[in-house]
Amino acid sequence: MSTPLPLRHGPVVCVGETMAALAPEPLGPLDHADLLRIDIAGAESNVALYLADHGIPARWLSAVGDDPFGRRVRDRIAAGGVDVNGVRTDPDRPTGLLLKDPGAHGTHVHYHRRGSAASALTPELLDDPAMAGAALLHLSGITPALSPGCHALVERALRPDRPCPVSFDVNHRPALWTGRPAGDVLRPLADRADIVLVGLDEAQALWGDGITDAEGVRDLLSGPQVLVVKDGDREATAFVGATAHRVPALKVRVAEPVGAGDAFAAGFLSGLLRHLPVERALRLGHLTAASALRVSADHGPLPDPERIGALLDADEEIWRAAVID
Repeated sequence: MSTPLPLRHGPVVCVGETMAALAPEPLGPLDHADLLRIDIAGAESNVALYLADHGIPARWLSAVGDDPFGRRVRDRIAAGGVDVNGVRTDPDRPTGLLLKDPGAHGTHVHYHRRGSAASALTPELLDDPAMAGAALLHLSGITPALSPGCHALVERALRPDRPCPVSFDVNHRPALWTGRPAGDVLRPLADRADIVLVGLDEAQALWGDGITDAEGVRDLLSGPQVLVVKDGDREATAFVGATAHRVPALKVRVAEPVGAGDAFAAGFLSGLLRHLPVERALRLGHLTAASALRVSADHGPLPDPERIGALLDADEEIWRAAVID
C-alpha cells in the first residue's frame, strides 16, 4: 500500500517546548546523586532531531530564555541538523528545566517550567516565516497543557483551513494536568488532526479502562486519516481508514524508555514522507524507537543504515527474531 496521505515535499515543522534536563551521573535515584549531567529534553525537538537523522528536513519552532540553558538548547538542536531560525529568545522569561529521577519502577520527572519562555507562546507563532512550505506540522498534547495561549496555538493549528497536514502525538503528561481534565481537552484535539499517535496505555488512562485494544481507540478517534496505536513492547497498529496494519515491536536492550515514543513518531513520519508502505513506516518507527531505548538520553544514534535497510526488507520471521542491542 502506498502512502495514505498526499504529503508534499518540504520540511516538517515541530512546535513545542524544549527544556534543559538534569539527570544523575551515573544514572540512579536523584536523592543520592552527587553529580548531574546537563542535557536537553523536548518531545517535539526529539522528533525533529530524529527526522533530521533520517534525512528529512526539519524545523523546530519555539521560544527559549535569554540564558545559558536557552543557548545550550538552541545550539544542541541546531547541531543535530535541525533548522532553528524560527526559535525566539524571550528576554523576560527563563528556559524551562526538568530533573530526571530514575528509580526501580521507572523515571520520575520533576518539572520547573511554569512561566517559561515557551509557555508564553501564542497562536501568532504560526505566522512565522518558518511555517512557509511546510509538508507537515507536528504537535503534541504537551503544548496545550502549558498555558491558555499554548492551548489556543494548538486549536488554531487544527482549524479546517490549515495550510498543511498536522500530526499530533497525544503524549499525555499527567503532572502537567493536575486538577484539569486532560482527556476532555486532548480527545477533540486529536480527533481533528490528520495523523495521530497514542499509546494504548495512555488512551486507557485518558479515556477509560473500557478501551481494551487498538480497535477501541479507533472507535474513539475516528477523525484522523491515520491513527497509530502503540502497545508498549508488543506491537504498533496503524489504522488507515478502517484498515488496520500491525507490526510487532523489536527486541531491544533497554537502558531507559524516555524518548522512545518521540523516536517512534519520527521514524513513522519519515516513512510516510518517504512514501513507504504503511507496514514499512511502522517498522521504521520501531527501529527509530530502539535508538532511544538503548541510551539514557532522549536522543541516540540510529542503527547502521545497512541494518535498517535489511530489516525494512526482511520477511516476517526475520523481523520477529531481530534483536537490537
